[in-house]
Amino acid sequence: MASHASNMKKSDDSSSSSSNNESALSTDRPSSLVVWSTAARPHTLTASVSPCLVTFALTPDTFWNQKLAWLVFCVTVQIGTNLHNDYSDFVQGADTDKRVGQKRATAQGWITPTETCRAATGVLTVTFLSGLYLIVTSHQISNPWAWFLVLSSIFNAFAYTGGPYPLGYIGLSKFSIAYAGLGEVFVLLYFGYVAVFMVPYLTYYCQGKDNLDWVTVFSHGTSVGFLAMNIIIVNNLRDRHTDAEAQKRTTAVRFGRTFALAEYAFSVIISYAVLIYEAILRHKQFQSWKLLALLSLPLAILETKAVFCCPEGPSLNKHVGATAGVQFLFCILLSIGCLLS
Repeated sequence: MASHASNMKKSDDSSSSSSNNESALSTDRPSSLVVWSTAARPHTLTASVSPCLVTFALTPDTFWNQKLAWLVFCVTVQIGTNLHNDYSDFVQGADTDKRVGQKRATAQGWITPTETCRAATGVLTVTFLSGLYLIVTSHQISNPWAWFLVLSSIFNAFAYTGGPYPLGYIGLSKFSIAYAGLGEVFVLLYFGYVAVFMVPYLTYYCQGKDNLDWVTVFSHGTSVGFLAMNIIIVNNLRDRHTDAEAQKRTTAVRFGRTFALAEYAFSVIISYAVLIYEAILRHKQFQSWKLLALLSLPLAILETKAVFCCPEGPSLNKHVGATAGVQFLFCILLSIGCLLS
């Protein structure tokens, strides 16, 4: 443990000692609000709100306090992941002065690696407490699956980028979901399926209620998850060259630009195809309200064309948030359709 604490101290020292060169602590440091919002990355936080809108529409009988607890859980998982990524990409050399994406607070010298780690730990503590509250109020304290979903979500927030803290304390400092090229899988599973399934599982299935169509839940989780994947795909496409230098083996690094663009288009196709299947084909009847989310398709097509035509690098920055906006609009319309159908 001492060695990992020493590593973090060295990171802080190196961050501070660089004040006399180009990677120095900025002399015109923004306000604390701007610094921490930069680290939290609010322009993509809709990725954690979107599945909550859908799952709440699917479970209208769930108590409001349980819905609020799950919303806090999902949002803080994403913020905690972002904060830890801000720290870990810096100490692992992925965020340098060659970075083409939005500014990172730790790399800019606005906050130290230790401060970022403490913030991530604090936020993910809130994640744990909100998950605990949901489990307790659902009377599932002895349910191993509920605990697995909560604890694995928190573990994955740290493991997404990895690094010496805190995984180094258990000998997993080299373990990283993103550096192994599994970021899309993580997002699909946890910001798609888990985020949509958890509330119905705890408040319907575990309570013996049988008035929920689980194929519908799975279908909506698929659509939500694939659209969330596109946020990571654009991010990785933008950072492809700097990630390669840092040995961050994302799918865009491993397979190239053409693969990443095909993956983006495939995710859009799957999301809307599953929606159409659920609304028309599966029930062999036309369920018009469930097709309300199709109103977001023109925006999805425009954004897909824009990503295809956009050169790699800083030009893709605006499309990270725009891609998140497509998912958010889709989920708003889908949740309204679920409530009206």
